[in-house]
Amino acid sequence: MEIVEDVVIVGAGIAGLTTSLGLHRLGIRSLVLESSDRLRITGFALATWSNAWKVLHAIGIGESLRRKHDLISSIIVTSTFSVQPPSEISFEGYEVRCLQRRLLMETLAKELPSGFIRFSSKVVSIEESGLFKRVHLADGTILRTKVLIGCDGVNSVVAKWLGLQKPVFTGRSAIRGLANFKDGHGFAPKFWLFVGKGIRSGLLPCDDETVYWFLTWIPASKEEELEDDPVKLKEFAITKLKDTPDEMKYVVEKTSLDCFVSSPLRYRRPWELLWGNISKGNVCVAGDALHPMTPDLGQGGCSAMEDGVILARCLAEALPKPGEDIKEKANEEEEHKRIEMGLKKFAQERRWRSFDLITTAYIVGYIQQNNGKMMNFFRDKFLSRFLYWLLLKKANFDCGKLN
Repeated sequence: MEIVEDVVIVGAGIAGLTTSLGLHRLGIRSLVLESSDRLRITGFALATWSNAWKVLHAIGIGESLRRKHDLISSIIVTSTFSVQPPSEISFEGYEVRCLQRRLLMETLAKELPSGFIRFSSKVVSIEESGLFKRVHLADGTILRTKVLIGCDGVNSVVAKWLGLQKPVFTGRSAIRGLANFKDGHGFAPKFWLFVGKGIRSGLLPCDDETVYWFLTWIPASKEEELEDDPVKLKEFAITKLKDTPDEMKYVVEKTSLDCFVSSPLRYRRPWELLWGNISKGNVCVAGDALHPMTPDLGQGGCSAMEDGVILARCLAEALPKPGEDIKEKANEEEEHKRIEMGLKKFAQERRWRSFDLITTAYIVGYIQQNNGKMMNFFRDKFLSRFLYWLLLKKANFDCGKLN
């Protein structure tokens, strides 16, 4: 069976759903393919900086999410290496919240009309078909589309088709969790970050009852890459956090076993974006398929949202709107050229932003998590405020409006 679509988006993650909703707001239908049988809610929560809230406002869901999440007022940085007093940096003038991923994904999905998301739809191959692309699914379905967008994460099938290399392991791993306190957690709405001795950890309240936390470390060997055993993950995390304040360990101890996740940290080598194909003809990638990065800036999800609005805007300039002259629609070659130029425009806009975020996040993570005594001293004494100034600088980006 062959189905014809104008726009096919592979992956119902943050980038895929944001792109689809952006296109929908502009009157353009898309079909989102998700390999899972439901929305995948991994990672539990994400820091959303001012740039992300501009995106959420542009696609019309900012207010509903804002009401459910506390405004984070500052970041408090504590070194576990030295006796330096904690350093607090205000977020005044910025909008920073810790957004529960489940609420974000459900809100994005609910704003889309029925039939826009097709679950249990794993892409197995892509082939040329004149001016179109034919997308083959594992269940035998074939989709013929004018535009193919890969938002299918670090193991992207679409990125592979474009010739991009697989993201590489950074040598670091992460454990993340979400703790729920029915009677309230008592933490002020601040971002607590602890660095030193090769460990980077932190916690952020989402609301009065929910706290998101994370831990990144450098595995000593293959054997230290943990199994998907929540009991072992919890024990391991508490052991690694022995030098952090009791509040951090308390949050981890109060996290239920079904709210732990562990993963190696991967990133795309940034120079690959300078000469690799972000787009080719009527195909492009966005989100983690484009710019997987380490979590040290908190910009992975935020930049995926940016991609969605910018890509929707670029495509809307190329695709015919409902009610436009049928003769113009019929001119497939001209339309294909417009689509190609729209995706090239997207690639040009996102190339250097992606390069900048991947590179800066990697460097910040390297400095924060370095276990050398000299680097620890230099970081705590001289670099601390500069590193957190970088967080705010990257949050100044404005994706603009949809139209």
